[in-house]
Amino acid sequence: MKNTQLLTSLRYVLLGALTVTTSVVQAESIAITNATVYTVAKKGVLFQATVMVDEGKITAVYGKDEVPESLSADTIIDAKERILTPGFIATHNLLGLVEVGAVSDTRDSSDKDADITFDASLAFNPKSTLIAYARKGGITSSLVMPYGGEDVITGQSFVVNLSGDFDSVIMPQNAVIVSLGASGKGSRATKLQTLSNELEDAQKALAKAEKVKASSKKEKEEKEAETPSRSELVLNELLSGDKPLIAYADRATDILALLKLKQKFNLNLILAGASDAVLVSDEIAKANVVVMMSAIDNLPSSFDSLHNSLTNVAKLTDAGVKVIISNSGESYNINQLRFDAGVAVANGVAATTALAAVTANVADSFNLNSGRIAVGKNADLVLWSSDPFEISTKVDAMWINGQAMSLKSRQDALRQRYIVETDMPRAYTK
Repeated sequence: MKNTQLLTSLRYVLLGALTVTTSVVQAESIAITNATVYTVAKKGVLFQATVMVDEGKITAVYGKDEVPESLSADTIIDAKERILTPGFIATHNLLGLVEVGAVSDTRDSSDKDADITFDASLAFNPKSTLIAYARKGGITSSLVMPYGGEDVITGQSFVVNLSGDFDSVIMPQNAVIVSLGASGKGSRATKLQTLSNELEDAQKALAKAEKVKASSKKEKEEKEAETPSRSELVLNELLSGDKPLIAYADRATDILALLKLKQKFNLNLILAGASDAVLVSDEIAKANVVVMMSAIDNLPSSFDSLHNSLTNVAKLTDAGVKVIISNSGESYNINQLRFDAGVAVANGVAATTALAAVTANVADSFNLNSGRIAVGKNADLVLWSSDPFEISTKVDAMWINGQAMSLKSRQDALRQRYIVETDMPRAYTK
């Protein structure tokens, strides 16, 4: 810690100063005091609480009666009882892979040759103008899920933080994506059969390799020369449960088929879409499978999604299913995730459950060290002007890994450009 200040000399750091601070500033020690803290952890909701941050991590969380007589930090911020939450984690998007959907040169989210080894994180652009815009919605990190080629296994997702730094891909190739259900050509049965066959072949290959290990040294050496392919290595990670399998499926029969595959191959399965999940919620809960779904889809988009409803998230959570609320689409509406969570609350989901659905549930499902306000977690934090699920609320301050983030977007700059008074032609206004 560079400078020391006592709690008795707390100073309120003007939020305007925070919002112009950029991510290039070195992480400093911070004390956020007098906050209403939604920890999404064992401590629950704390009032007039204090959160300490140092070296990008949360180092202490004090309830009102636990705060030491003196605190020291580079910066001490009086939250004035506003709400502090973990940074929201977006899912099911193409952030950093698509700048303008209608311009093919700006799309890096799919490839006709993509297969299980497709790693779109190599094309991620941390300087996308959409990242700063997403931050304005309280999003501090995102699970990016590219589309793939024509295979049933379409590639792998990756996780980024929204710092805008060049090293913001924090977890490449973290989960395998498969797409099941109806298609314009052929039968859905072929996709399920292909997935099952590939897993079974990989399982047999693994069993064979184990036998080789137990065989003679000479034979073992011969077999070791047969290096597994890249595809086989990924399949082996699925079979070991080390890597989640994100499966797009809406119809209940497809979901049940996936649950059988999970049981047969011990998969770490996460359902995506899952419009019919409410029909088999008990089976999903029993299988301990997480569901990633929209909270605002209330109309069928196909014959596979006849049971879309605003109440689906509430019905699933009531049945004991862990839900991740996602706002599907490309890259543009990510900052509306908090509004979608608010819709879930309006349709029967507890506010704390909805908050977990955009923070801790994502972190737990993909092994991220974030999503909660607890000691040792990454200091991805958001200070809100009021209830984060209310439309009129805004982000007053944000930190990613303890660094204060700018809350200005390109849209803000454009607005400023065209409202400023000038005698010059508008084209010369900066």
